[in-house]
Amino acid sequence: MSDELVFHFDIDGEDFTSAGQASVQIKKNLRALGISPETIRRVSIAMYEGEINMVIHAGGGEADVIISEDCITIILADHGPGIKNIEQAMQEGFSTATDNVRSLGFGAGMGLPNMKNYTDDMKIDTEVGVGTTVTMKVNIK
Repeated sequence: MSDELVFHFDIDGEDFTSAGQASVQIKKNLRALGISPETIRRVSIAMYEGEINMVIHAGGGEADVIISEDCITIILADHGPGIKNIEQAMQEGFSTATDNVRSLGFGAGMGLPNMKNYTDDMKIDTEVGVGTTVTMKVNIK
C-alpha cells in the first residue's frame, strides 16, 4: 500500500443502536486490505470505545481513519462538553455516565483506558465547553 486511505464517519449521538457501526465497517475494510487479525482487533476495540464515548458524553461527532503503510490513525472529534480532568478520566472505572446510560450497559469507565491499552499512541486534546479530539495510532505489524 503506497498511498494513504482515508475513511470518514459521522457518529450519530442520538442512537445507541447505531453506535459501533463505524468500527464494524473499518474492521471489514481492514480485512479486505489484508491487515493482520491482531491489528484489526486492536483498531476495532479502540474505535468502538471511542464511538461509544462520543454517543454517551458528546452527542456524537466525527471519526476519520487513515491507513498508511506502517500505521492506522484514528481521529475522533466531537463538540461535546470536553473532559474536565483527563488524569481522572483515564482511571479504570471512573465514569461520568448517567444512571440511564449505565442501565443500558454502558458507562463502566473503561472507554479511555481501553483506547489507550489497545493503541500504540494516544493523544487527547480537550477544552471544557468546546469539545474533544482523540488521536490514536496503531502500528501495522
